[in-house]
Amino acid sequence: MADNFEQEVSESTDQTIRKDCSICFKQRCRKGKDCYPDINSGIMDIYKELENLKLSRASAAIEAKHYQEATRLEEINLFAEEMGYTKLGIAACIGLVSEAQMIAAYLKKNFEVFVVICKNGGLLKSSLELPQIETGTNEVMCNPIGQADFLNQQQTDMNIICGLCVGHDMLFTKYSAAPVTTIIVKDRVLGHNPAAVLYSSYHRRKVLDLGK
Repeated sequence: MADNFEQEVSESTDQTIRKDCSICFKQRCRKGKDCYPDINSGIMDIYKELENLKLSRASAAIEAKHYQEATRLEEINLFAEEMGYTKLGIAACIGLVSEAQMIAAYLKKNFEVFVVICKNGGLLKSSLELPQIETGTNEVMCNPIGQADFLNQQQTDMNIICGLCVGHDMLFTKYSAAPVTTIIVKDRVLGHNPAAVLYSSYHRRKVLDLGK
């Protein structure tokens, strides 16, 4: 099926390919081709804004100095150092609290670190009539807005998501005063490695229906 799909795409018009990265197999943008001039016109002025330029430079510096050498955890540490940050926050899923604590122990070598888990506040799902895993029980809801508020009070320079649920990560990012990055993406089925669905032929057939 994948071969047929690629052949179908190759027969599409260049206009279609240029406007949809999901069906482009050339990636000529790597060599400087601009397929989205209507979007990118004037975008360099935005990158030149002070905070955006600092973030871009720090990110490029880490890539240039540590390409294919540093792990994600090390990159977060290096990036925070490059930016001159001193306070880091970790918004963690309660199911990944052990991992969050290990991450915090590593980062505390260089930074002041604050960890807050998702069940902070002990708020009940029933208070918002939220669906429950087990009906008839008092399940405590995740509180990503509370996590953001707590870290905002600590005046963190950067916050790190550690396994928050889909949607909860959005709420946390929305209310976080500091820039947000991610160290662990929750995937209960694939051991928190969501990319595995793309690499396993079994999961490709089961989930993506893309054949072998």
